[in-house]
Amino acid sequence: MNLHLAVLSAYSAGLMLLGLWIGRRVRSSSDFLVAGRQLGPGLIFSTMLAANIGAGSTVSATAQGYLQGVATWWWVGSAAIGSTVLAFWIGPAMRRVSAQHDLRSVGDYLEFRYSAAVRGIISLLLWVGSIFILASQLIGLGWILNVVAGIPTPIGCGVGGAVITVYFMAGGLLTSARVNVVQLAVKLAGFAVAVPLVLGAAGGWTAIGHVRADDAAYWTFWRADVALQYFFAFAPAFVVSPGLLQKVLGARDDRAVRVGVGLNALGLLLYAGVPVLLGIACRGMFAPLADSQQALPIVLMKALPPLVGAIGLAAVFSAEISAADAVLLMLTTSLSRDLYKRFIAPDADDASVLRVARWATLASAVMGVGLAITSASIVTLLTIFYSLLTASLFVPIIAGLYVPRARTPEALASIVCGVVAMVGVHFATGGRGVLGVTPALAGILAAATAFLVVFGVLHGSRSSADTRASAA
Repeated sequence: MNLHLAVLSAYSAGLMLLGLWIGRRVRSSSDFLVAGRQLGPGLIFSTMLAANIGAGSTVSATAQGYLQGVATWWWVGSAAIGSTVLAFWIGPAMRRVSAQHDLRSVGDYLEFRYSAAVRGIISLLLWVGSIFILASQLIGLGWILNVVAGIPTPIGCGVGGAVITVYFMAGGLLTSARVNVVQLAVKLAGFAVAVPLVLGAAGGWTAIGHVRADDAAYWTFWRADVALQYFFAFAPAFVVSPGLLQKVLGARDDRAVRVGVGLNALGLLLYAGVPVLLGIACRGMFAPLADSQQALPIVLMKALPPLVGAIGLAAVFSAEISAADAVLLMLTTSLSRDLYKRFIAPDADDASVLRVARWATLASAVMGVGLAITSASIVTLLTIFYSLLTASLFVPIIAGLYVPRARTPEALASIVCGVVAMVGVHFATGGRGVLGVTPALAGILAAATAFLVVFGVLHGSRSSADTRASAA
């Protein structure tokens, strides 16, 4: 066994043991789903940032930095912008509503604000979409183990899935939030050590600046084709992602949301340049690669001393696992509370909901591994998920908080039109969009238009009826 694999194996075992130990404290579905609403700013910060630095912002963003250059900053930068809006606008409002009415999921909120039909449709859509993002995290884990130890990527996906399942199944958000503290510490330490050493190994800033020096687009920060795609796919999604909102619902007060999520946004902003730098450095040292998704694990293994590289790989491994457990939180919440408790067994007691949540974790992980094995591109899977998330949820959640007279017809119209427009543009253009309108932006525009049209028709009719009644 080589040093890199030994470190990753020991680290994985430690995470599972820690999760099982913390999981002994879980006694109710409230503990599992919202951590008893006792998360303070520190835990909110660590669990949010740990979830947000995942396969997309490590393996995939580095691969895109290798291919596209400086404009890849908009991948993580857009997530930071969305997180800022969540910290100071949407997050505190959602927490107050959920605490006042004992809402434990985004599905609870949608039913409270609109109807059971809206809850059911969104839960099904997000459950399907979330499998894609779980698979993307597992693909990242598979690539790491493939480069480190030559383990076939499908087997690596399965191993990663097993690690996540063990500790998350033990205690849900209560376990995840505390395990994420360890994972975040490993990430920050790993990247803090690895980045300057990779820069030195690549020959310093002068050598970095000579990578594809004849390609102006590679060194252009604002490229509309890249920046707009990432911004509209990621910024709105990081405002309304159920996995992130679920963590917000576990906060003990508004200050915990503002400080914790705000620090997470700052962390993402500071991190946004890291995968860009690593991708460009890899291009300068190791191009051409058989697959750009190998860029990050290869640069950490081959450009660094073995022990430092092993720490860096543990940081990336932490990134994939912590992001994957946030997705499992979405999946288990949708299955156990939004579907099982609400529609299948409304009279189920709390112990039954907790049991279903744990079994839902296992079932979701198995399906995620299956999809990861049959898929190849992290970028494609993430784009599909975040676009679907944006098209279906952005308008109903924002309008639910700030348009008091909005009701079920407006929400349903926005969901249907948003998803249809997003899917139509995605498949018609191969995901590229048309005339600067990305699939995600097309979904937002269609959803907002449908909402406004239905709202205007319904409330215009009611106002006319009221006027006639007054005249009579």
